Amino acid sequence: MAYIILNKNNFFNNLDIIAKSTKGRDKIALVLKDNAYGHGLLEMASLAKEGGVKKAVVRTAKEAEAVCDFFEYILVLAEIPLSKNDKIRYTINDINSIERFPQGCRVELKVDTGMHRNGIDINELEEAFVKIKDAKLVLEAVFTHHRSADELTSEWFWQKENFKTVKEESQRLSQKYGFGTLRFHSSNSASLFRHESFDEDMARVGIAAYGCLELPEALHMEKLKPVLSLWADKISQRELKVGERVGYGGEYTAASDCIIGNYEFGYGDGFLRCCAKEGYKTPEGIELLGRISMDNSTFAGCEEKLLVFSDARVVAKYAKTISYEVLTSLKPEIKRVVI
Repeated sequence: MAYIILNKNNFFNNLDIIAKSTKGRDKIALVLKDNAYGHGLLEMASLAKEGGVKKAVVRTAKEAEAVCDFFEYILVLAEIPLSKNDKIRYTINDINSIERFPQGCRVELKVDTGMHRNGIDINELEEAFVKIKDAKLVLEAVFTHHRSADELTSEWFWQKENFKTVKEESQRLSQKYGFGTLRFHSSNSASLFRHESFDEDMARVGIAAYGCLELPEALHMEKLKPVLSLWADKISQRELKVGERVGYGGEYTAASDCIIGNYEFGYGDGFLRCCAKEGYKTPEGIELLGRISMDNSTFAGCEEKLLVFSDARVVAKYAKTISYEVLTSLKPEIKRVVI
């Protein structure tokens, strides 16, 4: 069967690099949404606690409840709660949703500074403060999200200036409506490494912590190391005669007599089927033969245990996608082992 190995040393290496930019682990908020980018929600929550990370960001209340014992602070990005939990904060993504939050709920206001996806409009800022006050919610922070931090354009600077305006206005409104001192955050993984002097209350770090962040060469970044590697056990092996064809459609034809191995993983486990069309090879140079099946894949080798990939960025190039999709495609049922 397929199984995943999580390298603890690589993860801690990445935390060390991130902490240099945030000026301490206390400002790292590890993004654990979507099964911790395929790494395993509970596995990575446990490692984060061991590594001194006290903040987490998740997608749903269910994820937040699952990791509640591992962190002092948790931010839910995309769900309105039915009840309040003092350790969990919930995101206001739309001004019209404010009245749906339960009284006393701890909330953070997301402001659209240019991504035009979630968050209130900058011009709605005072109206939002009034509605939050009327709804008797506990406003703790204001934040935003960058749309092009991993690209060499001026948009990161434009959004950064927009958020500077938001922060100044929010501080004024907080005093006016009696909310006290607010926290502010805007940096995702890419944005964090563009700051010369990071000065926000935390950074929401996902793909960098997992070691698969990609930035243009002009943006300097220390060596992050991938945390996750995918392995598979051999089901069978056979000798293939010259001219014989393998798998569905017989898309691979043996150019000579050879030994091939069949391994217990496939697109049903989350290994993207399109990799087969691009001549995928493992980190050890072992070629994938023919189509990827639902539960089986055939390779030009007969090792008992096959390293399928050790860097999702490499697989992403074969699949013509991004490392995020490669990682989050890996099914939660796959066994994950920390070394």
